[in-house]
Parts: sequence; C-alpha cells; structure tokens
Amino acid sequence: MIKSIDFCQVGHEVIHIEHNAIGLLFERIDANFQTACELMLNCTGRIVVMGMGKSGHIAKKIAATLASTGTPAFFVHPAEACHGDLGMITSQDVVLTISYSGETEEILYLLPLIRLFRIPLIAMTGNPTSRLGQAAFCHLNVSVNQEACPLGLAPTASTTATLVMGDALAISLLRARGFNHHDFARFHPSGSLGRRLLMSAADIMHKNEQVPQVTKYCPIVKALLEMTQKRLGMTTVVDENNQLIGVFTDGDLRRALDKGFDIHQTPIVEAMTHNCTTITPSLLAVDALTMMRTQKITALPVIDEARHPIGVVHMHDLLQAGVV
Repeated sequence: MIKSIDFCQVGHEVIHIEHNAIGLLFERIDANFQTACELMLNCTGRIVVMGMGKSGHIAKKIAATLASTGTPAFFVHPAEACHGDLGMITSQDVVLTISYSGETEEILYLLPLIRLFRIPLIAMTGNPTSRLGQAAFCHLNVSVNQEACPLGLAPTASTTATLVMGDALAISLLRARGFNHHDFARFHPSGSLGRRLLMSAADIMHKNEQVPQVTKYCPIVKALLEMTQKRLGMTTVVDENNQLIGVFTDGDLRRALDKGFDIHQTPIVEAMTHNCTTITPSLLAVDALTMMRTQKITALPVIDEARHPIGVVHMHDLLQAGVV
C-alpha cells in the first residue's frame, strides 16, 4: 500500500546522508591517494577501470571522466574479462577496481592474472581489510556510515562517495598534466566548448558566390542590389586588382542618404567604409565574435594573403554554429 509521506523531507534526508558521506572523504585524501595519482600519472598505457553492478556504472563514469580530462582510460567488465576481454589489458596499464565490499568474486578471480602481468592495482572499496583491499598496491577508502536507502541495501551514499573520489583523482591528474580549455575542446569537438575553441572563420564563413562584392566605381544602387541578393547587410568593395579596399553597409547607406547622395550616380567609393576590419580564414570563430562585439559590427570580410575577399562571417553564422 502506498503511504502518504513528505517527499521534500525525505529528499532532504537523502541529501544530508550523502553530504556526510562526501565529508568523510577529506581525511581519506592521504598517502594512498598520492600514490594512486602518481601511478596513474606515470602510466605509459591506459587506466583500466573495473566494477560490477552499481559499482560498474560508477566505474564507467570515472573512466569517461578520466579519458575526457587527459588521462587515457576505459572500462572493462570483470565478468567479460574472465571470458577474453582480459586481453585488452597490458603490462603498461594500471587497473583501478571498484567494489564497495571488496569481495566481488568476478574481480577477485582476476587478481592472480593481474599479479602475473605485474600490473599495478588500485582498489577503491569500503573495506580496507577486504581481500581486494589487501591485494591492491594502494587502497582508497570510500566507506560510509550509512546508505541513504532506509533498507541499507541499495547503494546510494556509497556510490556517491565513490564517484566523488573518482572525480578527485581525475581532476588531480588534470592539474598535474596542465590540461587546459583547448585540450578539453579537442576531446569534445561536438560540444559547445569545442565549437568555441576549435571552429575557425573558414568553417562558418559565406564563400564563393555567396560573398557580396562590387567594384569601387559602381553606383550605390548597384551595391544595394548586391546586398539585397546576398542578404548579409553589407558588401565588399574591391579595386581593379580584386583587392579589398572597403565595405558598404546598411549604416553607410543611411549616412549616404543623410548627405543627399544620388544613389544612381554616386560611386560606392565615395560612400563606403574605407578602413574596414578584416580577418583571415584561420582566425578562431570565438575571436571573430569578440571583434564584432567590441566594434559593434555584425559582419567581417575574410581575406587571403593577397587581400582578396574570400568570405564573410556574419553574427548569424556564429549564433547558428553555437559559438555565441
């Protein structure tokens, strides 16, 4: 029968229990933690993370966090390792095993083979005196006083503590490697940070026939037609050598009309912006965005080494690409 309970109160109790579990980890950041970090940092192979059941789910997350922050790592299911996947592990690797009891049979079964290959073993358990804890080169204690589950059966506070300990390892290694934003972006090319730090002007610019372009002696009205067709709110202006000498924008048009210019007779060279800002195709899109914001413009012509206009980056392109 479903009971009537105060869900918010239960939620607070769970968070309180798990908060206390995390608090216990402060005193466990000790010589064993230092050794574990050094083993992983000096590993010439990869960090192989293992765990069964809920510990397996946490192990997968820790492996993924390590891999995405500069420490090559992957998850191996202990049961599958017993049936051939052990061949994925080499003597250059470090094995990180996760078992709250420290008595998971599937992992214990692998210990003689891990010792045979002389692979350094790090154990993360809630029982330092367990067989796994005793067999490890170094042991990380993730024991908790109580689980958030009132039955004491479902791993809750213990898995939280294990996950936090894994994050502590990953971030410590990140710091030691000098891993930075650009490194992170290389591992996350499809993420927003990857787009911000890896995408260049060449990746998003309008090019070829999409680039609005007129010659310097054409009348303003012709430039307006080019701007209308290309829909970028501007056009590049080139000389007889096809070199960029300026741009004509919506703002230039307003100023020309204020001055009473005849748009059918006045050459664009008399109304354009001469000293316009340009960028190269290799410029990062995020830097192009900074330039636009600083100068309060919405489009930047892209030029090659000969100052030929080869593209245009518009603010809308940056928005669509997720750079903003």
